[in-house]
Amino acid sequence: MNSLSWAIFVPLFAAFLTTTDAIVRERSQRTERISGSAGDVLEDNPVGRLKVFVYELPSKYNKKILQKDPRCLNHMFAAEIFMHRFLLTSPVRTLNPEEADWFYTPVYTTCDLTPNGLPLPFKSPRMMRSAIQLISSNWPYWNRTEGADHFFVVPHDFGACFHYQEEKAIERGILPLLQRATLVQTFGQRNHVCLKEGSITIPPYAPPQKMHAHLIPEKTPRSIFVYFRGLFYDVGNDPEGGYYARGARAAVWENFKDNPLFDISTEHPTTYYEDMQRAVFCLCPLGWAPWSPRLVEAVIFGCIPVIIADDIVLPFADAIPWEEIGVFLDEKDVANLDTILTSIPLEMILRKQRLLANPSMKQAMLFPQPAQPGDAFHQVLNGLARKLPHDRSVYIKAGEKILNWTAGPVGDLKPW
Repeated sequence: MNSLSWAIFVPLFAAFLTTTDAIVRERSQRTERISGSAGDVLEDNPVGRLKVFVYELPSKYNKKILQKDPRCLNHMFAAEIFMHRFLLTSPVRTLNPEEADWFYTPVYTTCDLTPNGLPLPFKSPRMMRSAIQLISSNWPYWNRTEGADHFFVVPHDFGACFHYQEEKAIERGILPLLQRATLVQTFGQRNHVCLKEGSITIPPYAPPQKMHAHLIPEKTPRSIFVYFRGLFYDVGNDPEGGYYARGARAAVWENFKDNPLFDISTEHPTTYYEDMQRAVFCLCPLGWAPWSPRLVEAVIFGCIPVIIADDIVLPFADAIPWEEIGVFLDEKDVANLDTILTSIPLEMILRKQRLLANPSMKQAMLFPQPAQPGDAFHQVLNGLARKLPHDRSVYIKAGEKILNWTAGPVGDLKPW
């Protein structure tokens, strides 16, 4: 670090120490309820406001896939499995489809993993088409609306576009047979072909018990200013660089790898969860997709999320005031990250931490087993309940066809 850099760094570090001391004093820790209607929405109880019919599919669409590879229970796409389990025992479930408001098709489209545990989405479109063909042949309800009163959990990188690379996901587009359905997905980005209007954006799955097992005393000082662990480059899939994370992660590394305010590395220590609880800010940059489990982890551990993903649509945005609890940074401004974060007033930092300390906020980000009031399962149901009653226009007239069953890539039309 040259003399000019030190001249800048010393006052910044002194300010950080002052901030840390104030944060330690706060960490006994007062919480702040979300004000206005958002706080009420977060605490809504969906029971009694909707009824869901769960299609009973052959086990090859769900249980047998999971039996083949139990790792699916622990990866960040596991919400599709736990949502199925939750609905089977939920009081909103009805066994009478004639009284159902919504219909759910339990298909585990992300449970096809590589040896490294990464999901392969290439069979997913055929699997989903097969399931829809089955329910449309065996029950009359799909054909009444062509899926407009059905919802599907599609937690892939780019949702129902079923590809992990954005360029190819855009080229594919949303599976044509899902164009009228409500999609419950982790992917959310404004003005993107892989996010259709009316979708419900959910948090990725992060293991609640594992995180709770790593909680440290609340009064532990937050002695790390900025924290991040993860890839900055993906040489295997982006050898020339610049495509992965649209260059944002590379910019973080190149600009701040030697900055003492930044604790960033590709190493993933055993103290990862504990370290997040010692940090003031946790970076949540886009990777191949705009979202990652870091967002959930940051909220659970009270670390202010710094969201670097242009146009991202965040989970349950009608209930969680992300602008109040997080920091949003345009990808083009990454080089100014240190200046931006050190310029945030102390009182604003403390207020964000008080909001993050609210148990309702944390609960809404988790898929616990068993389910608990206000958790992510209930937030999904709240989102579905708010769409009711269905407009009469969703019902198809006799002989009318809207969806094109032969649309899409040729490979998707092969039997599964």
